[in-house]
Amino acid sequence: MSEEIKSPWPGPAGLIPVTGGRADDANAHNRVYLDQILVEMRVIDSVLPDLTTEIFGEKFASPIMMPAFSHLDKVGEDGRTPMEEYAVAAKELNVLNWVGMESNETFAAIAATGAKTVRIIKPFADHERIYSEMAFAECHGAVAVGVDIDHIAGTDGNYDVVDGIPLGPVLGEDLRKYAASTKLPFVAKGVLSVHDALKARDAGCSAIVVSHHHGRIPFGIPPVSVLPAIRKALEGSGVAIFADCSIDDGRDAYKALALGADAVSVGRGILNPLLKEGSKGVVDKVTRMNQELTEMMLYTGIRDTSSFDPTVLHFKEGMRID
Repeated sequence: MSEEIKSPWPGPAGLIPVTGGRADDANAHNRVYLDQILVEMRVIDSVLPDLTTEIFGEKFASPIMMPAFSHLDKVGEDGRTPMEEYAVAAKELNVLNWVGMESNETFAAIAATGAKTVRIIKPFADHERIYSEMAFAECHGAVAVGVDIDHIAGTDGNYDVVDGIPLGPVLGEDLRKYAASTKLPFVAKGVLSVHDALKARDAGCSAIVVSHHHGRIPFGIPPVSVLPAIRKALEGSGVAIFADCSIDDGRDAYKALALGADAVSVGRGILNPLLKEGSKGVVDKVTRMNQELTEMMLYTGIRDTSSFDPTVLHFKEGMRID
């Protein structure tokens, strides 16, 4: 990043509508926030940018990544297995693939596609299950592993239960032990504050995903709104910062990258193309996103993915993001 910036949250008065705290409201919150950010033009001396991005020591064709979807094989169409289909797309696009809660058997099938994949594991109450799934991922060629730190609470006042499997808390000491137990980079997914970003850093995490997990926390702030403060807090740490939630096109990706993300995941934006057309739909969608991202970089003089400049961003009401 070329310049430190302060988080613009909450922005101008009246920027974000009151919501009922539901997931759909949270995603609408993200959409409104992103759409309030405008971009100034800097075209003199601008040239075609290089989208090549290094993540976990690997070179990828773009900073736009696949999401950590879970359970999609249950809704496959025409015999397709969507978890494998978007992995195939990731391999063809040469972008980083992510996968969420799936069986070891399904993860092995995803890994067999040849896509470079990060496995994200739920915070199971049974810690041995976490270690076992991490070890399985490592043995099957994962490029990184991590835990959904935000998936702890259920809606009944207890720890959540997913597919009959109890989840539990994520303590700092737990993160340290997970990170120390694997040779792979370890990721804390679901960071939505400087507080947790610093704890993840101190636990030895190689990366964080700034996210509210498509609205798990009622009234959660837009992930992009806290990116500048997290970027500043983690400066010099070597911890990679990824972001997701409402990254639906290349312009959204541009804004998140300018605000402090090293790379971004597109989730719901590829879901319909994935389920309707399989890997081809995903390839077409992400290809278009890369074109949109390149367009924005050309208009703002950004030559590569290590030189995004937040000073090009402004809120509609005239409040500069600096």
